Amino acid sequence: MPSPSEPAASADRPAGTPASSRPRRTVGQRILQSILVVSLPVLLLGLGARLVATPVFLWLEYHRPGFPADHWGMGTEERMTFGSYGMDYIMNLAPPEYLGGLVSPEGGMAFTPAEVSHMSDVQHVMQWGLLSAFVLLVVSVLAGWWLHRRAPGAASAAWFAGAWLTVLLLVAACVAAVLGWQSFFAAFHSLFFSSGTWTFSISDTLIRLYPTQFWIDAAIAVALVTLVGAFAVMLVTTRRRRRAAAASAAPWAGGRGRLRSRT
Repeated sequence: MPSPSEPAASADRPAGTPASSRPRRTVGQRILQSILVVSLPVLLLGLGARLVATPVFLWLEYHRPGFPADHWGMGTEERMTFGSYGMDYIMNLAPPEYLGGLVSPEGGMAFTPAEVSHMSDVQHVMQWGLLSAFVLLVVSVLAGWWLHRRAPGAASAAWFAGAWLTVLLLVAACVAAVLGWQSFFAAFHSLFFSSGTWTFSISDTLIRLYPTQFWIDAAIAVALVTLVGAFAVMLVTTRRRRRAAAASAAPWAGGRGRLRSRT
């Protein structure tokens, strides 16, 4: 007969098995889980932004039906040439002269000093953003690997929660953009750039190369990439969590079998 301090084993749980099937996480494990949850939206958004900041996306935009033509007569090929220079510039470590030395078809400077200065700011944001994302990716991989070895199922649970967090943040951003694109666009730029450094005339080259429709399409593309990534993470982690649950339930089944054999 069990002592008063040890409750009798139930029909569903063999003696010596904890009442809860979910193991308690240590403080360190919960911290690592939190890192995985928070890092996933950043990594997925970074992936989407990186895929958009390419000449391939630029080509698709300039050649898709309905994309607004340049009011001052710049053709598609000229747009591709100067637009690709802009994309390449923000993704490499070239000096401002990379853009400042370009000459327009009319013989003048393709980009004004203010435009070059803003593109330099964009370059710095992109470079630091990609570097931060890479560091975050390495930390996430190491944290996931450690959790997988020490607390099976913990990493999958964290990534699953991170995927849901990504979807919620994405929905909130989409609602804000739909309700007021200009306000959303201005708020986004104010996070990274000083006031007055990112606004230009409609006749400036940057606006002619990257009009409002370009940024709307870019935002949609980033959102789609992020959403697909979040659902992919949900699918993979759901399968892993089911496997982990089945593995943790296996000893219980064996224990019930042993209990039956004794009766």
